[in-house]
This record gives sequence, C-alpha cells and structure tokens, in this order.
Amino acid sequence: MKKIKSILFMLLGIVSLGIGLAGTVLPVLPGGPFYLFAAFCFAKSSKRIETWFKNTTIYDKYVLAFLQKKGMTRREKIRINVTADFFILLSVIFVDILFVRIILIVLALYKHYYFVKKIKTLPADRQGDEVNEAN
Repeated sequence: MKKIKSILFMLLGIVSLGIGLAGTVLPVLPGGPFYLFAAFCFAKSSKRIETWFKNTTIYDKYVLAFLQKKGMTRREKIRINVTADFFILLSVIFVDILFVRIILIVLALYKHYYFVKKIKTLPADRQGDEVNEAN
C-alpha cells in the first residue's frame, strides 16, 4: 500500500510540474501553485526527497520558520504579497478572458484577507532587521 501511495504522489508531482511549466509560458495559467503542489507531492513520494528538501535553505528560512513561529513578520507578509501581486497583475494584463481576470482579482483579494486576518503578525526581530537592512 505504501508503494502505491508513493507512486501516486510521484505521478501527481509530475503532472503538477508539467502544468506549472505550462503556466510559466501561458499567462492564462498560474504556475506557482502547481510548483508548490508538485514539491509537496515529490516530498511525500520519497523519504530521500523529503529529507533533501528539509535540508535546503529555502525550507529553513521560510517553511520551518513559519511552522515554528506560527506566523510572519509584517516585512515578510509585505514582501510575499508584493511579489505575488506583481505576477497576478501581469496575468490580469495579459489575459483577454474577462472571467479569468475576475477570478484572478478575487483570488488576489482573498490572499490579502488571508495574510491580514488568518496569519498572525509577529513582532519584527530588531537584530534580524538590522542585518537585513545592512545587506
């Protein structure tokens, strides 16, 4: 049963990665969520991949920090939202289908609601902020 689950996650990861790659090229399809889902599926498909991912700096800096602190600083929230808004805005500009534009705008608004109301805002780490400002 474990082998079937592993194969299923691997197949879902491959399909999601393919859709994500298509989303990188096609402005109608957002690639980011499919990349995230593919990473999740690949991590669940193999202990070796999961261990590798958990040893990356991306995992340490973003995922683990979020899971341990149960929130984000205001600076992290703003940085993530501005980056996501930039790509959503590009999609809205390049997509000619009104229905898709409306969905993208609604999702962007929901994203802001979620970040403001659902994710706890943590106080800024003064020492960490000073290090970041120096770079």
